[in-house]
Amino acid sequence: MRIEGCITALVTPFDTALGVDYAGLRENVRFQIANGVSGLVPLGTTGESPTITDDEREKIVSAVVDEANGKAAVIVGAGTNSTEKTIKYARQAKDLGADAVLIVSPYYNKPTQEGLYRHFKAVNDAVAMPVIVYNIQGRTGVNIETPTLLRMSGLTNVRAVKEASGSISQMMDVIAQLPKDFIVLSGDDNMTLPLIAAGGRGVISVVSNLFPRMVSDMVSHALKGDFESARKLHYKLMPIFKTAFIETNPMPIKAAMNFAGMPAGGCRLPLCELQPQNAEKLKAVLRQYQELTIA
Repeated sequence: MRIEGCITALVTPFDTALGVDYAGLRENVRFQIANGVSGLVPLGTTGESPTITDDEREKIVSAVVDEANGKAAVIVGAGTNSTEKTIKYARQAKDLGADAVLIVSPYYNKPTQEGLYRHFKAVNDAVAMPVIVYNIQGRTGVNIETPTLLRMSGLTNVRAVKEASGSISQMMDVIAQLPKDFIVLSGDDNMTLPLIAAGGRGVISVVSNLFPRMVSDMVSHALKGDFESARKLHYKLMPIFKTAFIETNPMPIKAAMNFAGMPAGGCRLPLCELQPQNAEKLKAVLRQYQELTIA
């Protein structure tokens, strides 16, 4: 399995009663594959994983694996702030046929760098499948420092990192210092192009829920060294790259998908609908894209 390209962090669509819309989930997966994404991440931050029950988790992973049917890699978000529970979810993902797991650094606990390393080592030792480390200090309270990530890269199954530190300097340090076969992916849509220019291999994208073809093409052009074509798409996408984070993800992207008539639904508490003024700003941005029909 190649971990690169445009990998979509899937929303979990809900129906009007905020139950999981499994038919809508399958529809979204088909849309993603038809538009050239290389991978799918169910149950990440964008999938509202903290509010998903264990029963729903199993059904969601099974549906995505079944619908993807080998046409795109399935990378399941399995990280929690409990090492034991993270291992449980990673084992489940493997048993259900996923290709890899995305493991966020433990949140709220605020582990030390040594604790972070031991957490990932425990997952590595317990589950024989590729692991992508997810570094997002803004949500977890702790940054995975480059020397710690370098230690993790020596673990058998740790193959890549989703870097959402927000620091291009740190991302470049990671690329410079880690082994050449260790994959660095952007965790921020708007930093995808500069990261690939610095040696990154793609993005785990939120915006590709809405624009999978454009994001896929931007990444593909950049990976081939055609930065002129990649830049054109980057700047075309910049307005939605910004507005998709006008409030907490995934609230804006789900609203955008709803405006475009795609399966998304609402968010489960403690997330909620956008403020009315931000919903109008989002609509105004979406109307700039002829690819969409906005309700």
